[in-house]
Amino acid sequence: MVRVLVVEDSPVVREFLLHILGSDPDIEVVGTAETGEEALEAVERIRPDVITMDVHMPKMNGFDTTRRIMETRPTPIVIVSGTLDVAETASVFRALEAGALAVLPRPSGIGHPEHQRSAADFVQTVKLMSEVKVVRRWPRLRPGVTLPVASLSAKIQPRTTQTESRLIAIGASTGGPPVLRMILSALPKDFPFPVLIVQHIAAGFTQGFVEWLAQSSNLPVQLPVHGQPVVPGWVYVAPDGFHMTVAIDGRIWLNTDEPENGLRPSVSCLFRSVAKAYGRRAIGVLLTGMGKDGALELKSMKELGAVTIAQDKETSVVHGMPGEAISLGGATHVLPPEKISILLTSLAGRVSSQPGRETVRA
Repeated sequence: MVRVLVVEDSPVVREFLLHILGSDPDIEVVGTAETGEEALEAVERIRPDVITMDVHMPKMNGFDTTRRIMETRPTPIVIVSGTLDVAETASVFRALEAGALAVLPRPSGIGHPEHQRSAADFVQTVKLMSEVKVVRRWPRLRPGVTLPVASLSAKIQPRTTQTESRLIAIGASTGGPPVLRMILSALPKDFPFPVLIVQHIAAGFTQGFVEWLAQSSNLPVQLPVHGQPVVPGWVYVAPDGFHMTVAIDGRIWLNTDEPENGLRPSVSCLFRSVAKAYGRRAIGVLLTGMGKDGALELKSMKELGAVTIAQDKETSVVHGMPGEAISLGGATHVLPPEKISILLTSLAGRVSSQPGRETVRA
């Protein structure tokens, strides 16, 4: 039985969520809270398996409440947003930085054509997130206090003679957004490779995710259009509901083929196309996430001579995808996020005469 705490200040929405969650025999709603302060008290008293968290609440909002919970009583948290406005969804990702596992739209109302599907997706995600073993987030440092950086400054020497990299493909799922933000923010403005990303995320939040990434990235971030040529130093995020692939002429192709591993966009689909188009000139990165999407294809990239990287277990929220790639022998390097950035920058620095920001071709 999954024990759920519902945090929501609107009585109407709260009852709606209770109805949806209560319809599943494997879920027990063990408590509700109308404010962040009530949520903190309830977490200590009830010890739920998972929390659904409202964003806008009086006094302590959902972001600060999430952060406090992750600092004091780590618990899987799913953010529930009532709007898909781009500016609003971009701000929701602050909660993922604070330690929330996922962000979901509020299910469609009873009578809406999408009610059954959206309610089922909501319940399934809550149940899945309850299984994640979260860890404590330490309180934010006071202004002016910094951590030692000696462990991050050492150069990571690639265990390969590869010098022909031309494109980076990254796949991520649960826990991926903050890791992607960390990696991209550490890449320099003159980074010479295009970066293609598949991030598993609820439909409707991808544009907000792009805006959120762009706020801290030195590189421009965008949703691509079908047939668009990739450009060095640009970041492309797969759109909602489309597989993203890259062709041998360096153009992005989007399609609505059947989901792979139950997902569209799929990391496997992206990695397979990159392996075919770029071979040893590619770099593949598989980050935290449930399941095995992209794992076998990362191994295929490695077998063709590409540099392949998997996130380490210690820093992964869920080590499913990268762990599967490692067990298959598909990772050239197993690293934490900050060292992934260092390695990518190092590989970029080894390209002798990278042209300016023009279309990259395999």
